[in-house]
Amino acid sequence: MKKHARRAAAATTAVLTLALLATACGGSGDSGDAKTVTLVTHDSFAVSKPVLKDFEKRSGYKVKVLRGGDAGAAVNQAVLNKGNPQGDVFFGVDNTLLSRPLDKGVFAPYKAKGLDKVPQRLQADPGKHRVTPVDTGDVCVNYDRKWFADKKLDPPRTLKDLTKPRYKDLLVTEDAAASSPGLAFLLASVAEFGEDGWQGYWKKLRANGVEVASSWEQAYNDRFTGSREGKGKGDKPLVVSYASSPPAEVMGVEDPPEKAPTGVAKGTCFRQTEYAGLLSGAENTKGGKALLDFLLSKRFQEDLPLQMFVSPVREDARLPKLFSKYGETIDDPATVAPKKIAEHREQWIKTWTSLAVK
Repeated sequence: MKKHARRAAAATTAVLTLALLATACGGSGDSGDAKTVTLVTHDSFAVSKPVLKDFEKRSGYKVKVLRGGDAGAAVNQAVLNKGNPQGDVFFGVDNTLLSRPLDKGVFAPYKAKGLDKVPQRLQADPGKHRVTPVDTGDVCVNYDRKWFADKKLDPPRTLKDLTKPRYKDLLVTEDAAASSPGLAFLLASVAEFGEDGWQGYWKKLRANGVEVASSWEQAYNDRFTGSREGKGKGDKPLVVSYASSPPAEVMGVEDPPEKAPTGVAKGTCFRQTEYAGLLSGAENTKGGKALLDFLLSKRFQEDLPLQMFVSPVREDARLPKLFSKYGETIDDPATVAPKKIAEHREQWIKTWTSLAVK
């Protein structure tokens, strides 16, 4: 399940980790080796060894991966290092955080090979190609099927359901100021209830006993009753996670059940798209471009569902059976226009913190 802990470390830890990496690596100096290409990313980046080795053999580049905690903190660090990056490519900025690095000039233009296989709606920087879409995922409330069956209680289906008395003290979410899924869940409420209504919704959630955890790992593995890795030590049968979380609960099970032990409340979901980009000032731009091509290649795209539990962006990429059988397809996830997120994100987070945490 650790690979499934996407963008979920606490921001403070991520900042410290990246600071240590910067000290140890001396900025982007290690990228100066023409045979090495450095990928800066979040803790949950994963690729199978055979797929990575094949790229290294074909391209002639050795890939060095610098993992740095949660996506939010990693993006902030990339902004601070603008012009003197720690590596050549950054992977892991999603649509909730994209505006800041684009506005600050963190990425250099490059049109990756295979982009013609990606739907236009996912290409957030058309014409300039400063970032390349790599995957999509839906942040949704997950529920523990057994817990609800034992209680003879129907699980919630929508955001509004979560404020009902029957679900009092059952939900744990992540800190929107420090966690990518936590921010996405906040944005889902903005999309559903509007700029004038989401605050009232969170007041109701707070009154109904919502718990806020610092990270995805804490929320899912420590507090959620349905986490296999958490071994049932939590007491919250509802958690903000992903539509792709159920396959992670089944992966590796010798006798897979007909249904995953966890379900998804489909009326609570927010769509995230994750991007990669060539870092401005990268020392190995040629290697960086080859790495971006690799991230969009069909082989990597078909590898990533069971590595990072996200969906490929290439329309011709096939999903593995485990992912398609146990994952949930969200036909109408909530979205918020990137421009609106850019204009209001910091104020929304500040207001949310006053409502949900303090």
